Amino acid sequence: MAASPCASGLSVRKSEDITELIELFSKTQYRAKEVSPRMETIEKRCLELFARDYKFSIIHNSNGEVCGHYPRQIVFLEYECVDVDRDRFESTVQISKLQDLVSRSKLARCRGRFVCPVILYNGKHICRSSTLAGWGELYGRTGYNYIFSGGSDDNWTDSEEVPDDDSAIRNRDTQLFDKVRGHDIKLLQYLSVRYICDLMMENKKVKFGLNVTSSEKVDKAQRYADFALLSVPYPGCEFFKEYKDRNYTAEGLVFNWNQDYVDAPLTIPASFTQKLNIDWTQYQSWDLVEQTQNYLKLLLHIINNDDDCGLLVHCISGWDRTPLFVSLLRLSLWADGAVHANLEPAEILYLTIAYDWFFFGHMLPDRLSKGEEIFFFCFNSLKHIVSEKFSVVRKQRKYSHFRDGDLTVEDLCQLQSRDRGSVSSLSSDFSLITEEADCAADPVDMFFNQPQASSWRKIPASTPSTAVWCKQGALDEQLSHPVSDAKSSGSSSSSRSEHGAERTSSSPLAVPSRM
Repeated sequence: MAASPCASGLSVRKSEDITELIELFSKTQYRAKEVSPRMETIEKRCLELFARDYKFSIIHNSNGEVCGHYPRQIVFLEYECVDVDRDRFESTVQISKLQDLVSRSKLARCRGRFVCPVILYNGKHICRSSTLAGWGELYGRTGYNYIFSGGSDDNWTDSEEVPDDDSAIRNRDTQLFDKVRGHDIKLLQYLSVRYICDLMMENKKVKFGLNVTSSEKVDKAQRYADFALLSVPYPGCEFFKEYKDRNYTAEGLVFNWNQDYVDAPLTIPASFTQKLNIDWTQYQSWDLVEQTQNYLKLLLHIINNDDDCGLLVHCISGWDRTPLFVSLLRLSLWADGAVHANLEPAEILYLTIAYDWFFFGHMLPDRLSKGEEIFFFCFNSLKHIVSEKFSVVRKQRKYSHFRDGDLTVEDLCQLQSRDRGSVSSLSSDFSLITEEADCAADPVDMFFNQPQASSWRKIPASTPSTAVWCKQGALDEQLSHPVSDAKSSGSSSSSRSEHGAERTSSSPLAVPSRM
C-alpha cells in the first residue's frame, strides 16, 4: 500500500534532517565550547528522541568544562518509560553523585574522556570512554602539587586507596596513579560496570619511544583486577583507508597482525568463549566483516548475561572504534525492540549519528580528507548483522518493517566527498590534545539521495551467518564475496587481498564514487 501524502512528507523531512546533519558533521569538528545555533537544534532533537522512551537526567558540560569533546548535555538514562503493568528496570544512580565522580575521574583517562554511560539495556549501563592516561598526560594536564595538596576535594579517597604490596617504597608516580585511577574505579563501580572491552591493538600506546597511554590490562598494580578485562584488538581508523581504496570492499580485507606495534593478544574469559560458536583461535585470519561480526556477537552476549553488570567499551581516544561498536550495539538492540522502542528507523539513525558520533568528537572532516572512512563502514556494514544470530530476543527483528518511503541504509550510503588534502588535526595515534588547536578542515561535501519508493528483501549472503538487503529490481544481481582464509603474513602492508583480480564493492547498495 502506498504511503499517505502526510506520511510521505514526514519521511522526506526526516531524510532532509539527516542530510543536513551529515553535511554539518562532514564540515565541522564538534567542540563543546564552540556551539552554533544549528548544533543547538541538533542537541534539542537528540534530547527529544531520548525522551520518547526514557526518563533521564543531564550531566552538565555546558562549556566543555568536564570534557571538551563530549556533548554539552550528557544524557544519563535512568529508566525506560513503560506501561505500569510491565516490569521496569530502573537505575539506582544519583545524578549529583555521578556528576561529582565524573569530575574527579576525568584525569584518569586519555584526553579526559571519562567513563560515560550511553545505552541502558535491562537496567545495565553500556558505557564508553578512552583508554587510561599515561604518566606523561597526567603530568601535562594537572599540577603535581595540586594533586597532593591535601585539598578536601580528594579526602574522600584517602581511606580507600588500592593497596600496594610495595607500599614502603612507593614513589610519587605510583601515588599519582593510585589517586586518579582510584577515582576511575569508583566511577566504574558506581555504574555497576564489571566488563571492560578494550579494542586497542597495543598494551600501551607508544609515541617517540614514550608510553603516552596505558590500559587496564597492563596496570602494574592490578587495580582493575576485580573487573572482567577483555582484550579484543580491532584495527584503528588508519586501516579503513585500505577499505576505501578497495572500493569499500570489506570482504577479504585482513589486518596484518605481524606489525611491530601490535602486542595485545585476544584475551577473553573462557566463560564467554565456550558459549559462542566461534573459533577464537583463528581471529588473525578473519577479514574485517567477520571480525566485526564476531566482536559484536561477543558484546551482545556479555550484556545479555543474567547478571546486572554493565559494560565499558573503549579504544585509545574513544572516537573512532568506540563509536563504531556503540552505534552497532544501539542499532542492533533497537532492531530487537530492546532499546528506543518508540523510534522509527530514520529517528534512531539520526540519534546515533548525532549523539554517538558527532557529539562525542569523531573527527569526520579529518577522516574524510585522509580516506579513513570508519564512519561509512559502520553503516554500510549493517547488512552484515541482520541475522537472528545478532538478536538478544527470539522474535522478528525490525528490519522487516521498512515501508515504501522509509529512509533506507542506501540513503546514508550515497556519500560523496572531494579530496581537499590533509588537515591539521590530531589523529587517534596521539594521546595529548590541545583544546585550542586548529582542527578545522576545508569543507568536504557529503550527501545522499532522497529515499526512493522501493521495497527490500533479504537474500542469502556469502556466509550463513549474514544476510544482505537487495532491492526487488536488483534481486537477481546478487553479490558473493567469500571470506578469505589467508593466514597472517610478514608483509609490511597492514592488509592482504587477492591481487590480479578486479575488486567489486561488498555492498548491494550504491557505493560512492570519489573524485
